[in-house]
Amino acid sequence: MTAHFLDAALPHPMRFPDGTLNRGLVHLNRVIDHPNIEIGDFTYASSFDPPDDWAARLAPYTYAGAPERLVIGRFCQIADRVRIVTASANHPMAGISTYPFAIFDHARVGDYIDQISGLPDTVIGHDVWIGDGATILPGARIGSGVIIGAGAVVGGVVPDYAVVAGNPGRVIRLRFDDATIARLMALQWWHWPVARIARATAALARADVAALEELAA
Repeated sequence: MTAHFLDAALPHPMRFPDGTLNRGLVHLNRVIDHPNIEIGDFTYASSFDPPDDWAARLAPYTYAGAPERLVIGRFCQIADRVRIVTASANHPMAGISTYPFAIFDHARVGDYIDQISGLPDTVIGHDVWIGDGATILPGARIGSGVIIGAGAVVGGVVPDYAVVAGNPGRVIRLRFDDATIARLMALQWWHWPVARIARATAALARADVAALEELAA
């Protein structure tokens, strides 16, 4: 059994009230086929100027065969003008010059091999809302349930259910107390069957953790 409004197979999952398809909103894993990018079901991106190449729009420095990956969980919501800068964007910084000579002459890559090996993955958890114009920096580890404010520049480790804003991004507050966050992380509702998620939408909207626990049981 599935929910009619939760169809992970749809590239364009949203219609306006008049029935018009919103072509500016896409399920990312239905429009991106990239060996270095992994995106969970129901995660969407929205743009007022939708591109032909969503991977290039969101993560332009992530090239096929790069030494790092971009991993995004399920049910994330990515607003317009978000940019995810992965580790291959970095220039070598251990030497005297940061000029990337090797990209113009690949025979010189060996001069930098220790600096471009083992680059960190960028990982975004589940049910993360990334606001308009935010930038995610290389190697960021963003927990589940996080809200990232518009225009924020976020790197490092962001705990589950944090609200992050500013440049540099900093945790403004946690959305719930520690005990509630632990209960939510134990539930991991984003992995439930879609029929159960459909029954849970009222509880999710009201932050009714007890009702979610009843559904899980």
